[in-house]
Amino acid sequence: MAQAQPIPINRHPYADGGKKKMLIDGQWIDATSGKTFETHNPATGELLATVAEGDKPDIDKAVAAARRAFEGPWSKFTPFERQNLLLRFADLVERHFDELSTLDTLDMGAPLSRTRGGRLRVLGMLRFYAGQATSIHGETIENSLPGEIFSYTLKEPVGVVGAIIPWNSPLTASIWKIGPALATGCTVVLKPAEEAPLTPLRLGELALEAGVPPGVINVVPGYGETAGAALAAHPDVDKVAFTGSHLTGQAIVRASAGNLKRVSLELGGKSPDIVFADADIDAAVPGAAMAVFANSGQICSAGTRLFVEQRIYDEFVSKVAEFGKGLKVGNGLDPEVQIGPLVSQEQLTRVTSYFEVGQKEGASAVVGGSRLTEGKLDKGYFVPPTVFANVRDEMRIAQEEIFGPVISAISFDDPEELAKRANATNFGLGSGVWTRDVSKAHKFAKAIRAGSVWVNCYQAMDPAVPFGGYKMSGYGRESGIQHVEEYLNVKAVWIKTA
Repeated sequence: MAQAQPIPINRHPYADGGKKKMLIDGQWIDATSGKTFETHNPATGELLATVAEGDKPDIDKAVAAARRAFEGPWSKFTPFERQNLLLRFADLVERHFDELSTLDTLDMGAPLSRTRGGRLRVLGMLRFYAGQATSIHGETIENSLPGEIFSYTLKEPVGVVGAIIPWNSPLTASIWKIGPALATGCTVVLKPAEEAPLTPLRLGELALEAGVPPGVINVVPGYGETAGAALAAHPDVDKVAFTGSHLTGQAIVRASAGNLKRVSLELGGKSPDIVFADADIDAAVPGAAMAVFANSGQICSAGTRLFVEQRIYDEFVSKVAEFGKGLKVGNGLDPEVQIGPLVSQEQLTRVTSYFEVGQKEGASAVVGGSRLTEGKLDKGYFVPPTVFANVRDEMRIAQEEIFGPVISAISFDDPEELAKRANATNFGLGSGVWTRDVSKAHKFAKAIRAGSVWVNCYQAMDPAVPFGGYKMSGYGRESGIQHVEEYLNVKAVWIKTA
């Protein structure tokens, strides 16, 4: 059978080396400063596009446009009209999904098997939010005041939303911000990550094609310390929705103090994934492995602290290492590739530095542990699936978020101490439990302090189910009706009828 061939870059109109502008008030314009930055394919180093570099003046323009739209024509859209608009947008995203997923692969490196595998989730999210547009309602509340006083609540859109997204899943991250904003009647200024801005810009084109009014969705690419900081501190932004590192999240909270804007944060993690000796090992090995190796470990909720019961520790860690060794690493445009590159030289330097840290602390790399440079991999930012054994709780590789395909395997033999050890981290985003004992599953699902607990699976996601974190993993939720509530204000109304 003929081997599948990678998709050449020049077949994609958004990755032809040309110049991409920013979207403000329904118009595609250059940055006020005239500055641009380049975005490259992390698998090959090839130039994909030159992108307008937004800064504070551009953010000011975009926020002003979003405010005009919010107070103008967009405010007249009924829930049914917003729903129809979201459904048209979803249909366009579906029609162009292969193009959008290829853009994600080109710009940030994730294999096509992953980016195209997200079709149902992305489309499901948009259509879920479309359904929510006509489900927003207040309540009639019986009060205890004397006389005839009628009380009820209204749910109203927060206003202008500053959305700042990461590079590890540009399409999904964009929809996670745009969807609830359109459903509730808010307007958006979207600041994509500078490492992967192409998919959000293409989504802006599709939004205009779907009929989104000018100013409702604005896309301003640029750097976090300039465009992102200006958006977070802007006095006319009513809410910031941020996904990224906890350090940047802290800076956004400080910046929000000026006008006490609403903030929701989906931040990093160092998630425990617990394997008991009574688990289904055949299911737990690939499940625990891909809980970290998927997307080259560039997932905030990755189960990077792998706790394995002592009596199966050696066997299980060996099997996870063998599974990782069998995964094909390479250019994500190759349909057979399972692990793509890291997103940038900066991320490569960060991840490989932890290889040295782990070995100095006494851990041993069972598999992986060094950069891949042979053959066609020499120009990209490739590291193999890596498993460190003999890891102790206090080691840096067990406490700090690496954001690469690196598992820290930790043994345990006392289930009573296990929850305390699993919770001994500053983060609390995801977690996993592998066991055939339903009582044990419920016990640890309750004991672990994290926003998601997956039992006998990992990274299961659905638009109707909320996702978010405890502790330094942030606050607020994405997906579910809780997500929509993040974009709404509640107003109490009192009417004396006598």
